[in-house]
Amino acid sequence: MPLSAPSPSGTPSADPAAARLELTLPDLRATERLAERLAECLEPGFALFLSGELGAGKTTFTRALLRALGYTGRVKSPTFTLLESYELPSFRLYHFDFYRLSDRAWLDAGFDDYLGGSGVAVIEWPEHAGDGLPAPDLRLRLEVDAAAGDDARVARLEAASPRGLACLKALRAAGGAC
Repeated sequence: MPLSAPSPSGTPSADPAAARLELTLPDLRATERLAERLAECLEPGFALFLSGELGAGKTTFTRALLRALGYTGRVKSPTFTLLESYELPSFRLYHFDFYRLSDRAWLDAGFDDYLGGSGVAVIEWPEHAGDGLPAPDLRLRLEVDAAAGDDARVARLEAASPRGLACLKALRAAGGAC
């Protein structure tokens, strides 16, 4: 479902293509480089939605994102805990996994308190949260590209806010190559 991403001025973007970016990630290192580049865009209140089938690399991407942000501790998948929190120099990063949640159970768990505040939210499986989840700044869908190799992925990014658009602009300025 396409997003109508606002421009940095807060009005709908005149160029819908500016709100989308597709990247080929030929190997694990390319996925890590994408995480490193996106880490530079993160600031308090930022929300990143991660989608993709099981095994697409969502947690691997988040681990690389945390490393790029300077986190040196153990990075665990929140598959069973639903939330892992990481204290970073500039903000706290909340890593959610909504795979096991049904519809609006994330609200019952109080997770809405973590969104839009002084932390950054990275949410795997946002489609399991139902309609009540606020729009992200950026959506990232990782897809396995088996024809290109076991570790190859296609990254489809879509901005849904001025901050998301700024991220895509920065990725494009860096050449988009990962």
